[in-house]
Amino acid sequence: MAPGMVSLVLPLLAVTSVALGAKFSPSDLTRKTTFGNTIPNKFIVEVDAAQDIPTKRELDNRRSHDIFYEHLEKRSLGFKVEKEFDSPGLFTGSVLTLDSAQDASKVLAIPGVKAIRPVVLVPPPKQVHVVTGPDDPQVPADGESTHVITGVDKLHAQGISGKGIKIGIIDTGVDYTNPYLGGAFGPGHKVIGGYDFVGDAYGQSNQHCVIEILVLTTFADGTNTPVPDSDPLDQCNGHGSHVAGIIGAEPVNPFNISGVAFDASINAYRIFGCSGSVSDDIIVEALLQGAKDGNNILTLSLGGTDGWTEGTASVIASRISDSGRIVTIAAGNDGSVGSWYTSGPGNGIDAISVASVDNTIIPLQNLTVHGVTHDPITYFSALPLPVEGTLPIYATSTDVTVADDACNPLPDSTPDLSKYVVLVRRGSCTFVQKLTNVAAKGGNVTLIYDNGNGFAGIEVGNFTAVLIQAADGVFLAQQFAAGAPVAVSFPQSGASTNFPSSTGGLVSTFTTYGPTNDFYFKPAVAAPGGNILSTYPVPLGTFAVLSGTSMATPFVAGVSALLFEARGTSPAVGRIARTLFETTAQRVPSSKTDGDPLQTLTQQGAGLIDAFRAIHADVLVSPSELITNDTAHFRGVQTFTVKNQGKDTKTFKISHVPAGTALTFQGGVPADGPVPLSSKAANVKFVPTSFTVHPGQSQRVTVLITPPTGLNASDFPVFSGFLEISNAQESYHVTYLGLAAALKNAQVIDNTDTFFGAKIPAIADASGNFITGPQNFTFNSTDFPSLVARLNFGTPKLRFDLVEPNIKISTTLNRREEDAEKHVFERSLFSFPWGPGSGSFASVKTLGSLYEGDFLPRNSDVNDGTGFNELSFTTPTFANGTTIPDGSYRILLRALKVTGDPTKEGDFESWLSPVIGVQA
Repeated sequence: MAPGMVSLVLPLLAVTSVALGAKFSPSDLTRKTTFGNTIPNKFIVEVDAAQDIPTKRELDNRRSHDIFYEHLEKRSLGFKVEKEFDSPGLFTGSVLTLDSAQDASKVLAIPGVKAIRPVVLVPPPKQVHVVTGPDDPQVPADGESTHVITGVDKLHAQGISGKGIKIGIIDTGVDYTNPYLGGAFGPGHKVIGGYDFVGDAYGQSNQHCVIEILVLTTFADGTNTPVPDSDPLDQCNGHGSHVAGIIGAEPVNPFNISGVAFDASINAYRIFGCSGSVSDDIIVEALLQGAKDGNNILTLSLGGTDGWTEGTASVIASRISDSGRIVTIAAGNDGSVGSWYTSGPGNGIDAISVASVDNTIIPLQNLTVHGVTHDPITYFSALPLPVEGTLPIYATSTDVTVADDACNPLPDSTPDLSKYVVLVRRGSCTFVQKLTNVAAKGGNVTLIYDNGNGFAGIEVGNFTAVLIQAADGVFLAQQFAAGAPVAVSFPQSGASTNFPSSTGGLVSTFTTYGPTNDFYFKPAVAAPGGNILSTYPVPLGTFAVLSGTSMATPFVAGVSALLFEARGTSPAVGRIARTLFETTAQRVPSSKTDGDPLQTLTQQGAGLIDAFRAIHADVLVSPSELITNDTAHFRGVQTFTVKNQGKDTKTFKISHVPAGTALTFQGGVPADGPVPLSSKAANVKFVPTSFTVHPGQSQRVTVLITPPTGLNASDFPVFSGFLEISNAQESYHVTYLGLAAALKNAQVIDNTDTFFGAKIPAIADASGNFITGPQNFTFNSTDFPSLVARLNFGTPKLRFDLVEPNIKISTTLNRREEDAEKHVFERSLFSFPWGPGSGSFASVKTLGSLYEGDFLPRNSDVNDGTGFNELSFTTPTFANGTTIPDGSYRILLRALKVTGDPTKEGDFESWLSPVIGVQA
C-alpha cells in the first residue's frame, strides 16, 4: 500500500441511497463518461519548426517530428504515432496515442512542444430535415427569395457568379452525379477534386466520450477505422450535397434555383461516413489539405458544443483565415439550450461563424378538395405526395379540440383506412406514435392538422404524412362529422405555391447563442438557413428542403466567392472579408412586433449579410467588433477607424442603435432559448459625433460605452448593439458586446436537486442510486461507483483527485461541519493539462489524480446525452493507469471559475464525495 494511504478497508455498511428523479432518472445512467467528449489517451501535439527546437545534436536535416519523437524516447514515454501534419506556417505536429494520459504533462515539457490537446469527437452535422422526394420536372419555379433578401440577385445581374474561385467543402462528401452539381467529377466539372478521408462505414457515436481512468466501450455506427480514398462521393448521407447546391447549383433546374456562386469550382472533402461522428484530428487533416490544395475558401457546416476558442480545429481555422483565405463555419443549431453554448470549430477567433435567418418564402404544395367547396389546402412538403387519385377523408376524431387524437390504438369500429386519407389532430404524443396507430388500421396517407404549435416540417419516420394548418384541418373534420362527401387529391404537377414564412427574415430559433466563455463575439454574421431548397443525392431524391446553420454557412462561402471574383483573390481581400460582411449587414429584429428590440447580437451576429453592399463598399470600418468584456475586466473606452477608399469626399454622422440585452441566466441557471431580452441598453458616447473624410483618408472615432443600469447581475445580462456610421446615401455599422456582471461570479458546478431529485454532484451505484454515506465497492460488473455531475457553466480547468477519507477541508459546494481541523486552500500547483500523481494540489495532500481536463463546456438541460456528466469507475485505477489499493477514500472535485486565477484556491469551486471503500 502506498505511503500515506489509509489501510483500513471499510466494513460492509448499511448505506442509505437516493433514487434519482426529476428531469433525469436512473435509466439515464449508462456506465459511461461524458466529461470532455475526448478519445482516450489520444492527443494532437503541435511542435516548432526543426530549427527552433533546442537540441545538442546537429540537425542533419532532421524533421521536427523526428526530433520530438527522440525526446519522447529519451523520457521513456510510450507512444504510437497515428498521423503527422506538416503545413509550415499553419500547423506542424502529430497525433499520438500515449500509453498513459498522465504523460501529457511530460510531453508538454519537451523543448519545442507548443501545445498538446486531446482529440475531440465532433457530432455529425445537425439539420432539421423538412422533406425530400423524387425529382419533379414540372414543379413551378421558386423565386430565389434568399438571393433577393441578401442582394445576391443584383450581383448575378452584374455577371458576378464566382468564376475562377475554388471552394473547399469539408462535410459528408458530395453526390457529383447529381446533374445540377455538374454530373461528374474531376477537372472541367463543377466538383473538380477532393478527397474522402473516412469511407462509407466510418462513424463514431457522439455518445462515446472519454475519461482516461475508465474501461470504455466504444459505441459506433460503423467502423472507427477510416478507409480513405480519392473519391468524395456521398450517396448515403446528403448533407454535403445540400451544402454544395447552396454554393453551386446550376441555374437551369426544375426549381429554377441557383447556387450563390454557381460558376465557382468545388473541392469536396469527406470527413463523415453515412452516419456518426468524426474525431477532430480528421477535421484538422481536411483543413490543412484544403489549404494545401489552393482553395480560396473553406467551408465547414459542422461543429460540436465547445464554448471556448482553444480547440485544435478552431485554432487552425483561425490561422488559415489569418493567411488570407476565408473560412466559414456553422454557428450551431443549439439555440434552444440558451447562451454560452457556442460550437467549435466555429469558435475559431478569425473564422466567420454563421448564424441562420429563416427564408421569407417556403416552396410548398397544395392539395385539391373535392365534394365540398374549399380553396386548395397547402401542405408542408416541397414536392407532391406520391398519392394517385381522389380519396375520401376519414377523421380519427370529430372533436376538433381533442388533445390526444390517435395517441392510443384506434377503436375496433375503425374501418379499413387504406381507402382513405386519414385526418389526425396534432398533440400529446409523437407524430410517429399517431401514425403507427393509423397504420395498424391500414392507413397509408395521413394529414396531421396543427393545434397551434406552428406550421412547419415534421418528423414522420417512414410514414406518408404531412402537416396542414389548423383552420384547414378543422374544416375537413367538421365536413366529415357532418357526413359531407369530402375527399382530397394530390396533384403531381402544377400545385406548387410560394408560402410566406411567418418567421421569414428573423433569426432562426435553432441558431446557437454566443458569446464564447472567453468572451469572443460569436456568431459573426447571419445568412438564410431556415427552409432552404437545394440539391441532394440522386438516390435520396435529387432535391430537398433542409434547415440549419449548416445551410447558412455555405451561403456565406458563396458570397465570399463573389467577393474574391469582384475584388481579386489577394490575401488582403480575404483578411477584410469578415469586416466587410459585418459592417454592411442588415440588422435583424427579435420579432415582427413594433417596439420590440433588435435581436441580441449573441444570436444574430452583426446581422443578415448584404452581399451587394459588402462587395461594392468603398468605406472600410475597422475593427468591426468592439468587446467591452465583463465588469471585472471592463474596457469601456474603444476606438475604430473609418477609411474612405472611394473617389468622393464623404460626411458621416454616428448614432447608437441598441439591440436587446440578453438575460442569459434565469433562476441561477442558463436560460433556455429563446433567451429573454430586456430593452435596457448601454449608454454610448462618441468623439467626434460627425466628421468628413476625404478619399484615401481615415477618421478615428473614440467610443465610451457604459453598461446598462437597472439590471440584475445574477441574470448575467449580455448587452449589445450597433454604432451606425451613415449619411443619406450609405450606412455602415460597428458592433459592440459586453456583460453587465462578472463572469467569475457564474457558478460552474450545479449543486441543486433540480435535475435528479437529489443534490449533485453525487456518487451513484451501478443501479443508478445516489449514495449518501460510506459504501464499499468490489468493482465487478455490477458493483462500482459513478460520479454524476453537471457543469452549470464552462470551466477552464476541472480536476478530480483521490484524497484520504479523514481530510479536513472547507469546500464551496458541500460545507461539512468538521470543526476539529479546517484546511483552507491558499495556493495552487495546478499543471496543464494533466497533473502529477500523488503529492499535493492547492496545499491539499492528494493520493492521485483521477481526471483533469481543461476548457470544458457547460451542460445543457436536455436529456439527450448533453444534460449531465457521468464518470463510471469500472476499475480501481488512477488516471495514469496504476491500481488504487484497497482502502477507503474520498473524491475531491475542483472547477476553476471563468476568468479565475489557477494559482488562487478561492477561484475554484470544490466538492468532497462521501467515503468510498475499494474492495477489489
